[in-house]
Amino acid sequence: MSRLLIAVLVVVTGCGVAPAVVNPGVDSGTPVTDAGNTTTSDAGSTTDAGTRPDAGVVAIDAGVPRCTFSDGKVNCPPVITPVLSRDVYWQSPSGPAPAAGFPAIIVYQGSFFAPSATWNEVAGSTLFGGFQQARMQALLLEHGYTVIAPTAIGGLAWQTNSGLPWDSTSDKTFIDALLEGMRAGTFGPIDLTHLYATGISSGGYMTSRMAVSYPGVFRALIIHSGSYATCSGVACFVPTTLPAQHPPTRFLHGRADLTVPLYTAEAYKQRLQAQGFETDIVIDDAAGHEWLSTSPERILEWLQAH
Repeated sequence: MSRLLIAVLVVVTGCGVAPAVVNPGVDSGTPVTDAGNTTTSDAGSTTDAGTRPDAGVVAIDAGVPRCTFSDGKVNCPPVITPVLSRDVYWQSPSGPAPAAGFPAIIVYQGSFFAPSATWNEVAGSTLFGGFQQARMQALLLEHGYTVIAPTAIGGLAWQTNSGLPWDSTSDKTFIDALLEGMRAGTFGPIDLTHLYATGISSGGYMTSRMAVSYPGVFRALIIHSGSYATCSGVACFVPTTLPAQHPPTRFLHGRADLTVPLYTAEAYKQRLQAQGFETDIVIDDAAGHEWLSTSPERILEWLQAH
């Protein structure tokens, strides 16, 4: 792939049309501690990663793993189910489900980085740290979470920050149908009281949309290299008052990210903190606009704490 094409993808990933209001950098007001190549803010009320009440109920058949690792690659064969003509890549853990069903996470793609790029065999050299996304999906399956990765329209980007009213977008119709499919058992037995969302760049903004437009549906969120639902790259205005019932939210971000600057995520985190919502941020000082090398473990940790 030429350097020009890579540059174009980097700029477009996570960018969309949004109000051209630039939010200056803010001081998050939260101390960070050194975590090797990452810095992490105090999570406040975050509990030990093994304390989710039903964590010990999920039975995993270690002899039939959903994913395999070899030669620096991860391979997770998906089930592909169409929803309103869009492919949804998903897989449930091996072994019997708990009585209430498996906890589940929706993974929202970044721009031009459809789920087809991070399922089946994924090499360590995949752009934007895509290998870490594949590894994250494998790790969550291993620990008993159903992973559901929907495709943005045309495999391009999500419409949360398109400038259109959310209720008029095809994404709204699609997500409503996706959630209805989950309730109907299309994606296997799912515990809808333990539903989570994450995503990178455009998918990070889409993850925030779950808090804005689906109150009470999601138990916790992880926003990777993104910010508030209507932000886009450097153009970012975070509302003074955030939605009620905003789920606990962790941010993952590279300090060297030039596509979605770190200050936009910090502004969102500061608003959450000011209104008493549980939040923290993990920053990799060496990373740009990409999945962090620690993203899989940090995401699993946040889910298990909630």
